[in-house]
Amino acid sequence: MDTSDVRADRANRVTWVGFFVNLALVAIKLFAGVAGHSSAMVADAVHSLSDFATDVVVLVTFRIVRKPIDKDHDYGHGKFETLATAIIGGALLLVGAGIFWSGARDIWLGLHGAALRTPGVVALIAAVVSIVSKEWLYRYTVKVGKQIDSQAVVANAWHHRSDAFSSVGTMLGIGGAILLGDRWRVLDPIAAVVVSVFIVRVALRITAGSMRELMEASLDEKSELEILSLASGVEGVIETHNLRTRRIGNLIAIDLHVCVDRTISVADGHNIASQVESEIRAKYGQETFVSVHVEPDTHTRKLTPDAPSSRS
Repeated sequence: MDTSDVRADRANRVTWVGFFVNLALVAIKLFAGVAGHSSAMVADAVHSLSDFATDVVVLVTFRIVRKPIDKDHDYGHGKFETLATAIIGGALLLVGAGIFWSGARDIWLGLHGAALRTPGVVALIAAVVSIVSKEWLYRYTVKVGKQIDSQAVVANAWHHRSDAFSSVGTMLGIGGAILLGDRWRVLDPIAAVVVSVFIVRVALRITAGSMRELMEASLDEKSELEILSLASGVEGVIETHNLRTRRIGNLIAIDLHVCVDRTISVADGHNIASQVESEIRAKYGQETFVSVHVEPDTHTRKLTPDAPSSRS
């Protein structure tokens, strides 16, 4: 089994675990919300329900990402993973905004004399179960996501943690309403609003990163300088320029021009380019897309390993 298949299998495995945990939590939260007369817990159940959508997105995405390069996708299917990350980030943003709106509305109603219902203990127990389950699921998922270098899986992990955060708000609100009496029922929506701010913040960070990739943003300056340094260190390379980089899912595509001594043979020039490709792939992975264009040096000077390099 090749690396991409192993990666997809691990992503699918961790996502299926999340899928079934979410299924159980939705059932528990809905029952607890209805039986415990807690609108906050019902909203929390809806939040867990939204995790199903992101789990399905990840599962479907990795069925596509693991496909080999074909005639219609010369660079593989890695962009589908980036698109999935953007969808997950967007879903997180909507969930965070929804929780904020619901909490703000309840705060306004409570401050204007509306009677907010006191939730039952069963809702408080469900919140605690949700926090423990979702925090464990976050840690498990984010660990796998980092190991396989998948932004989609990491984004899905943050979706799990956002559910844990919302359950923390729900627990504080329900607990405060139960223990402190009727005057403090408004703690439930206040806690939800605070949590929603953190959810939106994470969602914006995830969405911004995926949109940069979809818009073909270059690698960071440090990585590009490192690539130029690797190429310049290859014997026979006089100068480097016209470096272009971008991400394709968890892979990197690199285009680079190198200048070599104009008097060497075509075969020698090809060998130098192959060595440059090998050095870059040794650093960034064997599946890295590397294209090296060889040009004759236009200056009448001796070959020097320390010749200056440039990005453009």
